[in-house]
Amino acid sequence: MSIGDVQRIISDGLFCILKTALPVLLVSLAVGLAVSIFQTVTSIQEQTLTFVPKVLAIFLTLTLIGNWMLNNLVTYVSDLWSGFAVYIR
Repeated sequence: MSIGDVQRIISDGLFCILKTALPVLLVSLAVGLAVSIFQTVTSIQEQTLTFVPKVLAIFLTLTLIGNWMLNNLVTYVSDLWSGFAVYIR
């Protein structure tokens, strides 16, 4: 196993993590921004107001794209384990 192999595994792993987590993080960011703008416009100073909409939006996002996220992770792990014989020599 060479340094190039290790770099490829790490690079593929980080890309898989980023690709899998990005939709949920973007939804959380968008909902947080929308609620913050709403709070600013209405002068509501409640700190816990963003919690419920974010949780609902993340739950909905995971419900809609959870299968795709799991398939990404399973594909990465499957590819990693299928090349295991190459890595140990």
